[in-house]
Amino acid sequence: MSSWSSLWPAQQGGHSPLHTWLLRLATLSGAAGGAVILTVALIVTVSVIMRNVGLRGVTGDFELVQMSCVYAAGLFLPLCQLNKGQVMVDLFTNWLPEKIVARIDRFWTFAFALAWACLFLLMFRGMEEIRAYDDRSMLLKIPMWWAFIPAIIGTGLSSLIALAQTFLWRDDNAGPTGR
Repeated sequence: MSSWSSLWPAQQGGHSPLHTWLLRLATLSGAAGGAVILTVALIVTVSVIMRNVGLRGVTGDFELVQMSCVYAAGLFLPLCQLNKGQVMVDLFTNWLPEKIVARIDRFWTFAFALAWACLFLLMFRGMEEIRAYDDRSMLLKIPMWWAFIPAIIGTGLSSLIALAQTFLWRDDNAGPTGR
């Protein structure tokens, strides 16, 4: 257990308040991403049925699909980081002792935290720039800068989760959900 863990003492159930809140936020973010995908799937289904019965489909359904994929991808990032769902190549470290592998994993988790933080800042700046241009989608006139919001939330939360995994959480092999 790292010395940073003493800053967030465990409550009932063995989890710190920070751990509990990051788990809740990541789960909520993932659920929101799922809700976005489900909603757009229903809209596209309605649009296809309308076209097959001779009616005009939902205007801009392809724009909704594009935007929803961007929204969902950003919203799924924290849950992926929480469960350490990134691709890992352990071909070269399988033979090393567990403690060394745990330290290597901790290093790369910290690298992810830094990368997420950089992406957060770059996307925030990009959003400000796109917002100043007032760029909009062709048919629905949706402001393009809206697509940045879920990605900014996702990368910011992923960075916090990766930092907590690096410095606060005891389990080196799994995310805080125990997977």
